[in-house]
Amino acid sequence: MADQAAIQDEFSDGVLRAADGTPLRKKLRQSLRRRRSQALMLTLPLILFMVVTFVLPIGQMLLRSTHNAAFPNALPKVTAALANWDGQDLPPESTFKAMVEDLTLARKEKTIGRAATRVNYDFPGTRSLFTSSSRKAKKITEPPYKDALIKLSKKWADPEVWSTMKRVSAEYSAGFYLASLDMKENSAGDYVQKAEERRIYVPLFIRTLWMSALITLICAILAYPIAYLLSVLPLRYSNLLMILVLLPFWTSLLVRTTAWIAILQSQGVLNDILVAIGVVSDDGRLQLIYNRTGTIVAMVHILLPFMVLPLYSVMKTIPPSLVRAARSMGATETTAHMRIYFPLTLPGIAAGTLLVFILAIGYYITPALVGGQSGQLISNMIAFHMKQSLNWSLAAALGAILLAGVLILYWLYNRLIGVDNMKFG
Repeated sequence: MADQAAIQDEFSDGVLRAADGTPLRKKLRQSLRRRRSQALMLTLPLILFMVVTFVLPIGQMLLRSTHNAAFPNALPKVTAALANWDGQDLPPESTFKAMVEDLTLARKEKTIGRAATRVNYDFPGTRSLFTSSSRKAKKITEPPYKDALIKLSKKWADPEVWSTMKRVSAEYSAGFYLASLDMKENSAGDYVQKAEERRIYVPLFIRTLWMSALITLICAILAYPIAYLLSVLPLRYSNLLMILVLLPFWTSLLVRTTAWIAILQSQGVLNDILVAIGVVSDDGRLQLIYNRTGTIVAMVHILLPFMVLPLYSVMKTIPPSLVRAARSMGATETTAHMRIYFPLTLPGIAAGTLLVFILAIGYYITPALVGGQSGQLISNMIAFHMKQSLNWSLAAALGAILLAGVLILYWLYNRLIGVDNMKFG
């Protein structure tokens, strides 16, 4: 009777309650909130790691690709004066006076080099103009400042120099993206292409995409029979073959690349063999290194395991009875493979293709060592601007364009094939 009374009391208000009297719905919400908090705490280290090592660097790269305050920070008076200049002919006397004052102060504070380098990015050959003029500007103490500066260097009478300074005086600009696309802004404010002999980056982007696609295709052609053998051979033989596939992972990248230099060079192993068997003459040795051929061969060797493993993981799950059933129903070996077996391996091909292609686009060590002039990729130019020219803004713009290109290709890939159809195992 007491239990019945308790049940009647529990349902008297029409609300289900827990043992402590809390409404069951509220108790459920508290339990779900607690589980979400626990899941968040467990994944928080990974989230922080991704933010610090992935999100923040990409954000900084995108910011640096449009932001460069070297000129306005070093020459603030000229920056303010150029903001009111219409860009026609030469600026007024007051702007030349501001330039003399800024050159003197920047020389004293040792910041003139940054401003000169920034202008030199857009107008090559002007760095010496700023550095040399800054050493002599302190001697200019009275007007006319315009004539005095032009006397130091006739380049100060070039309107193109001043219009370039007006462009770079803005902290945020799209100039580095224009340079990345082999374009520039002329004195009239129009975007025009650079002279054909000065176009560098667009051909490099095209070469990078073409060579990455070719390397991916070669890897797929070579990896398919290897993965098939791994999936059908007896265990003792497949284990030995798997060791051979994984062996490159246990060897340093520099060692593998250096080995290809020894093999492919004119006096290398491969050419010696071809000369010995009479395929080529000693004077007609093949040039297989320090060109595109060397880059393709070395990168195929390095990236081949990344195609083999996804294919093998998918092929291993395909029941052999499917092909046998097709054979028993009258299909030939080729028909059974192409219509039954091959379609089932497409998820592995899709995964390996995407993995190898993305890795190939970003490679720069191997092309730098074996590529020579014709085998360089856009990543080598990004590394050059990061380490040698120190034009980090241009390097960031190149990297941002490359990232955008990869995302567009990934979107097309998803639309045509579907990322959900990929399988890594």
